[in-house]
Amino acid sequence: MLNIGFNLLAEGKTLRIKAHGYSMYPCIKPGSIILIEPLRMKGKPVPGEILAIRRQSGLVVHRLTKIIMKDGVEYFIARGDSNSLADNPVRLSDIAGRIVGAETSAQNTVKADIRIRENPDYILNRIRVIWIILTGKIRKRLKS
Repeated sequence: MLNIGFNLLAEGKTLRIKAHGYSMYPCIKPGSIILIEPLRMKGKPVPGEILAIRRQSGLVVHRLTKIIMKDGVEYFIARGDSNSLADNPVRLSDIAGRIVGAETSAQNTVKADIRIRENPDYILNRIRVIWIILTGKIRKRLKS
């Protein structure tokens, strides 16, 4: 299934997928429907854009924080808006696409905010995610 998505992006098609996890909270919440477009549609990514990066386990959607050159090779460093650390650097060939749109879903009725941001409030976002997870666990225990 994952290879089908990569193949569609390679053919110039836009993917529509459901977001999971809290790494991009509050910008993209679990259940948001995001649209991934091939990079070639608008050229090389710029810091602040949200990208879909290839991993062995699938795609991860994180914000590009900086571009560096090392030994003549260009590397891209991304980070989730609520992650405590940046991801390992990747090459352009590891970037599957960029997030160009978002839709609501039954699971999440708040539209994702995919605007370019160069300095998300990582600490505040991380605290929000921890709070959401803890209150969810407390509610679950109170119900049982």
